[in-house]
Amino acid sequence: MSGLVRTELLHGEPPLRVPGDPYSVVVLLQGYAEPEGVGDTVRADGSVTLVLPRAGGQVSHRQPPPEGGKAKTTLEEAARGPILVDTGGPWSREALLGALAGQGVAPADVTLVVGTHGHSDHIGNLGLFPGAALLVSHDFCLPRGRYLPHGLSEEQPLRLGPGLEVWATPGHGGQRDVSVVVAGTTLGTVAVVGDVFERDGDGDSWQALSEDPVAQERSRKRVLGTADVVVPGHGAPFKVVREAWNPETKGPGNSWQSPMVGNEDPTMQG
Repeated sequence: MSGLVRTELLHGEPPLRVPGDPYSVVVLLQGYAEPEGVGDTVRADGSVTLVLPRAGGQVSHRQPPPEGGKAKTTLEEAARGPILVDTGGPWSREALLGALAGQGVAPADVTLVVGTHGHSDHIGNLGLFPGAALLVSHDFCLPRGRYLPHGLSEEQPLRLGPGLEVWATPGHGGQRDVSVVVAGTTLGTVAVVGDVFERDGDGDSWQALSEDPVAQERSRKRVLGTADVVVPGHGAPFKVVREAWNPETKGPGNSWQSPMVGNEDPTMQG
C-alpha cells in the first residue's frame, strides 16, 4: 500500500487559533497574492503566525536572550516566550500591531522572530522587535547584531523546544529558506512554511516564483510527509489528509507525492 494525500482548507477568519501543549499556534494575518490591473502587477503580503508557549497561549514575560553561550541554548531560551513567524510587509504594520494586541502580546513581549525567507512581504516589520532574537533564513542574531552559528541543514533541524523545530526548506528564495514545525497541537503537527507553499492548490504555479524548483519540490514533499496542517505564505491554512492507496485500483499518478486538492472542510472553526 502507498499513500494518497489531499488537502482541505481550514475555515475561519484570522486570528485562527490551534491550541496545543506545550505550544499553541495562532495565524494572525492571512497572506494573499492577487493580480492588480493589467500586466504582471501583483498585490501581495505574507502570512503572519504566532507560536505561544504553554496550552491556552498564556504569554510569559520575556527574558533577554543570554549574552553568551552556544546558539542551541540561546535559541531554546528565546523560544520560552512568544515566537513570531514572519512579520508581513511594512504596509501591514498597523494590522500586525492590532493582531498582536488582540492576543495580549506587545512587540516587547516577542522573544524570537523567525523570517522564513528574505522577501519584503515576509520580513518587512523586523524593526518592531529590536529586543527579540532574530532567525531570518539561516542568519541567527541577538539584539545589537550579535550573530551566532548554529549548523542548520536539511539533515539537521534546529530544536527550539519539545516538539518545536526550525527546518531548512530550500527552494522559493534560494537555499536558505526555513519553516517552523510545531507538534502536539489539537490538529496534530502544524508547519508554518513561508512560500514553500504559496497557497492550497497552487499546482505548478509556484515553480515560476522559485529560485530552485528542484529543492522546493523536495521541501514540499517533506512537509506533506509530516504536517497535518500547513500555513502557506499567501493563503488560508489547510489540512493534509492521508489516505491509503491501492495501486491495483488507483491510477499511477495518484501517489502522495502528487497531492490532490480536496473540498473545504465545513467542520473547522476559526
